[in-house]
Amino acid sequence: MTKKHLILAFTIALAACSAKKTTVNTSVNASKGDMDFWLTNGDQSALLQQQNTVLNFSTTQNGNPTISVNEGQKYQTIDGFGYTLTGGSASLINKLDSKAKDSLLNDLFSTRKNGIGVSYLRISIGASDMSADTFTYNDLANGETDIIQDRFSIAREMTDLVPILKKILAINPDIKILGSPWSAPTWMKTNNSFKGGSLKPEYYVSYANYFVKYIKAMKAQGIPIDAITIQNEPLHPGNVPSMYMEAKDQAIFIKTALGPVFKSAGIKTKIILYDHNADRPDYPISILNDAEVKPYVDGSAFHLYRGEIGALSKVHEAHPDKNLYFTEQWVGGPGKFDEDLKWHVTTLIIGATRNWSKNVLEWNLAADPQYGPHTVGGCTTCLGAITVNAAVTKNVAYYIIGHAAKFVRPGSVRIESDIVSDLQNVAFIRPDGKKVLIVINDHATAQQFNIKYDGKFVATHLAAGSVGTYIW
Repeated sequence: MTKKHLILAFTIALAACSAKKTTVNTSVNASKGDMDFWLTNGDQSALLQQQNTVLNFSTTQNGNPTISVNEGQKYQTIDGFGYTLTGGSASLINKLDSKAKDSLLNDLFSTRKNGIGVSYLRISIGASDMSADTFTYNDLANGETDIIQDRFSIAREMTDLVPILKKILAINPDIKILGSPWSAPTWMKTNNSFKGGSLKPEYYVSYANYFVKYIKAMKAQGIPIDAITIQNEPLHPGNVPSMYMEAKDQAIFIKTALGPVFKSAGIKTKIILYDHNADRPDYPISILNDAEVKPYVDGSAFHLYRGEIGALSKVHEAHPDKNLYFTEQWVGGPGKFDEDLKWHVTTLIIGATRNWSKNVLEWNLAADPQYGPHTVGGCTTCLGAITVNAAVTKNVAYYIIGHAAKFVRPGSVRIESDIVSDLQNVAFIRPDGKKVLIVINDHATAQQFNIKYDGKFVATHLAAGSVGTYIW
């Protein structure tokens, strides 16, 4: 058989394998080749399924596009991939019967068997708009204040959020948890309302102590808070709850209150700026330009409802000594699996990490079939990574995160890989030395291509709109 015929036979066999209807089961036996290959197709014919295709490195070359992976060029260390565990998500999961709950949490947070190994969570400090109602941890009657935070309490979280987090930590004790407030207590705000308004300067130190109380209260429950952002979407005062905070005010709050109070209290939890859209890289840059603020700050966080993902690199270029995080992006329900898969993998899993982000978080781990629970005025069409009803349904964000979280473990480092022929990709080297390459075929047709590493090649193939994770 000629070389041409060999390549043709290989391509036909691989295409036939990809076209077969598969289940969600990700525990298929590993291939015997040099490289493992996990696949999700836009038509859902494969859903994070390990392929039996034997992929071996060789010195044989062909005329197909070649993605070259070079571990000699290293970039940022990865903290993890995951979701926001909203109050509503925790409530829905906690209502499952014991067996279903344990099965789901292992599926999400373990790397064994079918688990996708979620390694990073964001939670709301108080209510988010995906909570059943609005609350903070120090709600008072009109006209009352509590400057020393004597009445601070996380009692509202003891029913669902804290028990679920304890179960998650039992599965993965090393998971990183980021806390983000949607609003300060209303008595601290200019409009005394959960919607909009700004933090009054006379309460800056009190609010800093609110964060300290929160971190200590969670620690007392065995829940370490790795980092906090100061305000979710500080330039969006129309959400419920929400709070408006300009960059200059965030800078003053950090250098006069939050930073010094954390230092005095011995709090090591990271302080992360901004937590809003990539159309305003000037917001975190202007704060980091303040020499009094910068020593207190770990980095900046972004969403992408506006702007371009490349804006993260602008912040890195301005302050390369500070970290970057991608903390939220929703899938709008009911969604289109193929289009959502392609956009989120291309723009976030690949795009955010290629622009220096240490993590990627999708918005809202769980919702019910009506996209709830949510506050009155909160998001009404946010599709969870899972839908919780009589049974649990896995949606597109489950597979988006799964393609990275399961294989790119915390401590992995992004390494160089080139983008050829619209085959968007990103590569990592793990702490165990294995390399991981995530590729999506952004073409309208199937593509054959090569993966080159250390002078050798593997020939492979992806259908249009398919994502593959390759491990060797």
